Amino acid sequence: MDRETKGGWVHILADRFRGALYVGVTSDLAARMVQHRDGNGSAYCARRGITRLVWAERGDSIEDCIEDEKRLKRWRREWKFDLIEKTNPDWDDLFEHLT
Repeated sequence: MDRETKGGWVHILADRFRGALYVGVTSDLAARMVQHRDGNGSAYCARRGITRLVWAERGDSIEDCIEDEKRLKRWRREWKFDLIEKTNPDWDDLFEHLT
């Protein structure tokens, strides 16, 4: 399977309700979340205790997901809060829904 057809995920993690955010991209969301929870996902997340999956969106190609990630990283915090709260108003950890 080539990269173009594999797809991927754009995701937002948080440490708490309306707290520190992390925007990322991956081809395997469940595996990436395990890395974040183990403190091996990114140094930024590990330093701040960012482990709560609060938003995720599947994309058809990893390239599209990377572009979406770059776009989201440029958004203002309030816009990201609004995006999260459209589908997850209580900022629940969505990790349990992956397995």
